[in-house]
Amino acid sequence: MKLDATICWEALKARDARFDGRFFTGVVSTGIFCRPVCPARTPLQRNCRFYPSAAAALSEGFRPCLRCRPETAPGSSPWNGTSAAARRALRLIEEGALDGGSVAGLAARVGLGERQLRRIFLDTFGATPVAVAQTRRVLLARKLLRETALPTADVSAAAGFGSLRRFREALGPLDRRKAGEGKAIRLRLAYRPPYDWPAMLDFFRVRAVAGVEEVSEDSYARTFRVGGVQGRLRLRPVAGEHSVEVEMALESLTALPRVVAGVRRLFDLDADPLAIADGLQSHPALAERLAARPGLRLPGAWDAFEMSVRATLEQQVTPKGAATLTSRLVALAGPATPDGERLFPTAEELLGVDLSGMGLTGARRRALAGLAEAFEAERIPLDGPVEAIREALEGVSGVGPWTSHYIALRACGDPDAFPPKDLGLRRVFGGSDAELLQAAEAWRPWRAYAAMHLWTPLPL
Repeated sequence: MKLDATICWEALKARDARFDGRFFTGVVSTGIFCRPVCPARTPLQRNCRFYPSAAAALSEGFRPCLRCRPETAPGSSPWNGTSAAARRALRLIEEGALDGGSVAGLAARVGLGERQLRRIFLDTFGATPVAVAQTRRVLLARKLLRETALPTADVSAAAGFGSLRRFREALGPLDRRKAGEGKAIRLRLAYRPPYDWPAMLDFFRVRAVAGVEEVSEDSYARTFRVGGVQGRLRLRPVAGEHSVEVEMALESLTALPRVVAGVRRLFDLDADPLAIADGLQSHPALAERLAARPGLRLPGAWDAFEMSVRATLEQQVTPKGAATLTSRLVALAGPATPDGERLFPTAEELLGVDLSGMGLTGARRRALAGLAEAFEAERIPLDGPVEAIREALEGVSGVGPWTSHYIALRACGDPDAFPPKDLGLRRVFGGSDAELLQAAEAWRPWRAYAAMHLWTPLPL
């Protein structure tokens, strides 16, 4: 990604928070790299080198600044100027795909050659896939060292380092640890303001699944499984900061990268509200809603199978009614945790129960069974383009375009998903289905955010 050095320099001088996370500054006289908002004295312009990612700066030999802590910068949305293949590869890297795997294997998963993937990453992030993965490990380790009391060996494992030796080589001398005892995992994850927390929590609250999710006035909690590892998390916005605190309990710390990545997707923490507003503000149908809720985000999902089941149950019923049906399904098929909560069932577990007593129509039961069979047989290309995922989902009897787009919006975070023939969208828009779809063409590539604005009531 090409950076304009003049714009970067002006943003650095002004400590412009709008550019935080969009570029990093390497200072050749000190050998460190910083965020644009670093409180340290502004370096001389001739000593500054600008990089599109922390990985690019680390690859050039710069060390992370201890004052502005690059690991705490808000994330950059992978949808902005990034190829579809790079987005999919980046998601897999964030989940730890290269902690034990190879670049060749990663490239194969996203349908590219190894050299092609390397070239795309250099063009997009200024660094190779290996460097991006190493940066993710280093920055996560630094965050754990500063924000938790985990032992060093646990930090090394959680961040994805294969050994303590590699951990120490990558981080160098460790700075002073956070005081505390025990193994509590509490991390703060930054986002770009504004963020409409009341709207997001309201969305999750009305759809909360009993036993799995709990939504209060200021927090969201749920159980989950990641790669066979069970856990529980609670998230709440931090007052006075543009960040959230996530408290986690995990059976194994090796799942931590995937959990952090999952939380960021679940709450759309990497969205760029300014870019989204710029893409939508010229459309009269959304002007009032954009002004009223500038921080509206896409509510995500924990995984594609869970969201597929929930979306299928949400067809033609109210969100509250769908939550009731989903809660019954979880009580029937979801394993209990030691604390008496429930885990959302896997495809295999769902196939192993009789759904005839749930009050579902035969067509709905067949659709759920078809989804479970498709996921169990790995016929849904989760590492593929979102269009291929939607096509595979629509190949399941009972899953139509509305459902596939809704799943893409929430499980894939597709910013251009737009469920067709949605009664709620049409009612607020005030036109026919054809007129709504025609107007939505002008909202690309942010149609999903337009849908959220149309779905979400205006504040009182």
